[in-house]
Amino acid sequence: MAGSNKKYPASSYLTILALATSLYVISCAPGALWQDSGMYQYRIWHNDIEGKLGLALSHPLYHIIGIGVKYIPFGEFAYRVNLISAVAGAFTVANLFLLLRLWLKKILPALIAAITLALSHTMWRHAVIAETYPLYTALLLAELVMLLQYIKTKRMVFLYLLALFNGLAIANHMLGVIAFVCYLVFLAALLVQRQIKLRHFGIIVLLWIVGAAPYEYLIIRNIIETDDFTATLASALFGNAWQGAVLNTSLSTRLVKENLMLIAYNFPTPNVIFFFVGLYGLKKVSPSHSFTKVLLALLVLFFVFAFRYTIPDRYAFFIPFYCVVSILIGVGMHLFFQRYPQKLYAILIFLFALLPLAVYKFVPIAAENLKVNLGMKRTIPYRNNYTHFLQPWKRASSGPELFANEALGSVEKEAIIIADGTTVYPLWYVQEVKGTAPDVKIVSTHGSYESPITFPTKDTIGKLVAERAVYVVSPVAGYCPDYLLKYYDFIKTGPIYRVVDRQ
Repeated sequence: MAGSNKKYPASSYLTILALATSLYVISCAPGALWQDSGMYQYRIWHNDIEGKLGLALSHPLYHIIGIGVKYIPFGEFAYRVNLISAVAGAFTVANLFLLLRLWLKKILPALIAAITLALSHTMWRHAVIAETYPLYTALLLAELVMLLQYIKTKRMVFLYLLALFNGLAIANHMLGVIAFVCYLVFLAALLVQRQIKLRHFGIIVLLWIVGAAPYEYLIIRNIIETDDFTATLASALFGNAWQGAVLNTSLSTRLVKENLMLIAYNFPTPNVIFFFVGLYGLKKVSPSHSFTKVLLALLVLFFVFAFRYTIPDRYAFFIPFYCVVSILIGVGMHLFFQRYPQKLYAILIFLFALLPLAVYKFVPIAAENLKVNLGMKRTIPYRNNYTHFLQPWKRASSGPELFANEALGSVEKEAIIIADGTTVYPLWYVQEVKGTAPDVKIVSTHGSYESPITFPTKDTIGKLVAERAVYVVSPVAGYCPDYLLKYYDFIKTGPIYRVVDRQ
């Protein structure tokens, strides 16, 4: 079969990297974004590497990179930030290809597995907006390449690089702790078996500390500032309000159903059957028992962590699991091609790998026509929920900026806009970055960022409504203060609603 030579696959790696970069750059969102992605853009604009939601949600490495990108004097600021994910996503895909190419010595299974991951819905969707997950998965797969190379060569440099990459991964996202535990057990076994020496382990620890330094800096600074080690540790592990979700052990029928649908939507191709083939035959092709155990441990731990997570956007936490699934799909294809090397099968499998393109094009249209309930409580102006959630590409996603421009253009001078966590960041972006309506006061409680005026309360809102124009984005429970819904009426003005005294 083509691609069976044993040369170092630098050219093929660079080719995959270039193709994946092209895919994600072409489909990248052009500007400001909703919700957490908008918050990341806002934080980078303000050189904020910590945020206001607790240390576990700080993602300092990502924001340090973003701050560097901020000062590149070309193009739209928000688009440059979005491109961080595009490049990191491309490295994720290329690193997956490299892992399988080095492991299996075949190009075709590695290529199909790379395409499978690149076109999986959640991976693609997060590779075209400002997000932390693509950077994490790029580092995760780099770790696995280093682990594979150590097992094959026994050269310590690969363990050193593994430690450095995992430290960087944790500095970017606390998901890195899951892989850290697996590597720690692996290293402990090497020490017990005297395959590495204590001085080697010391260097490994030192390089891990260097990689994780941005996160360690935030932890140490918070301990010094608060003099509260326990609270800082809780913040570092869970953030300010997510301990219950992180440690959740209960499952509802609805949660199980939704998670299974999410997984299926990421692999809408018959090629997913090769995951089970790869899982069954992993031991036959694995370079060692320890590599098999690490890979299976990652598969199980990433799956369990995401599956019983309860936050609304938990679908993003499945991305590392999808990476391991794609690895095993590649392994399964390798075993299949060993037994059935006919070109016709290779062509069919390649075409099946491209099937998600059609699925993501037509499923949102069908879902909208059938009025499928996506569980949304509201519709946001300039955002079609079907395409927003079901289509991964975001090249035409200019809704956040269109909404913010119209909203700011619809209100009086010195008006107050009370915004929720989804909509406040494009409003702040257009106001601060573009200089639009600087006199308007945009207030929100999301992220605990300091609003330009004190956030209105039940006791102060009456005076504000009497003195100036007050608006809300959505007069819907959960997105608007309860006291406004209870005591006031709303008049639609452009894409937002003016608060008026109830008649």
